[in-house]
Amino acid sequence: MMNWGHSLDLLLVHCQGEIGKVIIGGAPEIPGATMLDKMNHINAVDDSLRRFVTFEPRASVAMSVNLLVAPTRQDADAGFIVLQADRAHPMSGSNCICVVTALLESGRVAMQEPETIVRLDTPAGLIVARATCRDGLCLSVSLDNVPSFAEALDREIETPRWGRIEADIAFGGVYYAIVDVDQIGVDIAPARARYLAEAGIELKTLLAEQVQVKHPELPGVDEIAYVMFRGEEPDGAVRTCTTLKPGRVDRSPCGTGSSANLATLFARGKIAVGDRRTSRSIIGGEFVAEAIGVAEVGGRPAVLPRITGRGWIYGREQLRLSDEDPFKNGFALSDSWGPQVDMLG
Repeated sequence: MMNWGHSLDLLLVHCQGEIGKVIIGGAPEIPGATMLDKMNHINAVDDSLRRFVTFEPRASVAMSVNLLVAPTRQDADAGFIVLQADRAHPMSGSNCICVVTALLESGRVAMQEPETIVRLDTPAGLIVARATCRDGLCLSVSLDNVPSFAEALDREIETPRWGRIEADIAFGGVYYAIVDVDQIGVDIAPARARYLAEAGIELKTLLAEQVQVKHPELPGVDEIAYVMFRGEEPDGAVRTCTTLKPGRVDRSPCGTGSSANLATLFARGKIAVGDRRTSRSIIGGEFVAEAIGVAEVGGRPAVLPRITGRGWIYGREQLRLSDEDPFKNGFALSDSWGPQVDMLG
C-alpha cells in the first residue's frame, strides 16, 4: 500500500474552458490577519505552495489553482486566493466562478434552489456571488465584483515593434492595460493565440517601464497584472483576449478584465447603470458584464460590475506532498510555456 503521508485534495473545475482548480483540503495555514495579508505573504515570504501546484510536473501552462482559505471577515462564507505561475493574484472572475461552483456542488456551502448567495473574502475585497441552482448543479454564477475604475484612458506606450500604441489602464479586481487589437495588426482568433500571447507579454514588460499604478486602498496591488486585447464583434459584443505570464491567453472571457473594460466604457460615458455588455473569449465563451451601481475609490469615480458565467466540475485529484520529490519546487520549459518562460524566475 502506497504511503501518501501528506497530500492535497483538489476539485478540477473550468469556466468557459479556463481551468481553475480548487484546493479543498491539505493546504498549510497561510499567515496573515486579512486575505490581502495572506496573498502578500505568498508573494513576498513563502511561495512554495504556489510553485508546487502551478508548475510542472503537477501542472501545465493553461491553468490556475485557487486556494480555499477560511474567511478573515465575519460576513463571508469562504475565502480564496488565486495562484498562478507568476504570483498570487487578488481576484479573477473565471476563478471566482470556479470556486463558487466547487463550494456549492461539493456541499461545502449549503446549496439552496433556485438561488444561493455565496459571500467570498478575497484580497481585493468582498465578492457577493449569486448562483442559479437546480438538481444539485450550479447553472450560472453572477459575481458582484469590487468597484472598478479607469486609471488612464488612451495612455500612449512606445513600442519597438508596433510604434506608438494606446492603452486604457483600468482596475477590475487587478490592474489591466486594455489594448485595441487592431493596433498590433491581428484579430482575436484561435489561430492567432501564440502571437497574441507573446505580444501581450512584450507589452506588459514595456508597460512596467512606462506606466506606474498603485491602488489607493489595497497595499501591494501595484502592478499592471495583465494586458487584455479588445476587439468589437458585429453583434456589439466585446471580444476579449487576456494574456498571462509567461505567454498564454485566457480561455475565458475574463471577469476582472471585463470589469476593467466596463470601467473604461463608464469613464467615457458610453454606459450607464443598468447597461450590459457581452464579453466573448478567443474560443467563443461568453460572460455578461452589467453595471449595477456607482462608487468612488480614492477620489476616482468607479462602476460596480456584475459578471455572469458558468463553471463545470470535471474531476478531482490528489497531489502527494513529499520532501523526497526532486521537483517539489516545480519547473517550466519553453517548449510549451513559451520563449518568455524565464520571466517566471
